Amino acid sequence: MTVGRVIKLSDYKALTFDVYGTLIDWESGMIAGLAPLTDQLDLSRNTILEAHAFHESTCQRVTPGKNYCDVLALVYKRLAEEWRLPATWQDAQVYGRSVEHWSAFPDSEAALAYLKDYFKLIVLSNVDNASFAYSDAKLGYPFTATYVAEDIGSYKPDARNFDYMHEQMARLDLTKGDILHTAESMFHDHAPANRHGLANCWIYRRHGKKGFGATMNPGDMPHYDMMFHSMADLVKAHRAELAG
Repeated sequence: MTVGRVIKLSDYKALTFDVYGTLIDWESGMIAGLAPLTDQLDLSRNTILEAHAFHESTCQRVTPGKNYCDVLALVYKRLAEEWRLPATWQDAQVYGRSVEHWSAFPDSEAALAYLKDYFKLIVLSNVDNASFAYSDAKLGYPFTATYVAEDIGSYKPDARNFDYMHEQMARLDLTKGDILHTAESMFHDHAPANRHGLANCWIYRRHGKKGFGATMNPGDMPHYDMMFHSMADLVKAHRAELAG
């Protein structure tokens, strides 16, 4: 992994966001939602999350048109099978709707409220519209536009998702050079951002933890242009730029 060119936040007109893992604490939401299964086992948090990442990414790759709530339900089913635990499809569907209960990181809403005065805030997320509506409310409805997997028919890191975002943002008079892609996941976001020539900002929520948690290992580590451990730290950096 390498740090890219020296840039400033104020060089950009738009911040494009991954939501889950960056603004919403999806790993804690997953752990809570999987408790009916995992309470029967002795598994580490990372073991659970890594198994989830495998089944989620596999489903998204093989059936890219499946809505995210249905992806999560299938993940629950596959985990129950892998761990040799009984689970009904109704149990799986309950988990599929669990995004409703996933909490925002404590700093997300206030950071976005600040940033929307300086940038267009755009969502590019692997989610369905109905599930995202709950997260949007928790984040204070700060976004100029939201592009989700249900709209596109595929999931990041597919290039199609980034192509769709660029096409739509052109109608908002935004070019690639106007965009700073802001995300936690190296697999879903930073690797494709590198391939698409986007400046990128790593919100490294998992600092101090081993592995990649609920995202797949990206292989060769992507480069990033900026890195912060939280959205609050990004806001501090922007304020410092404005202060000169």
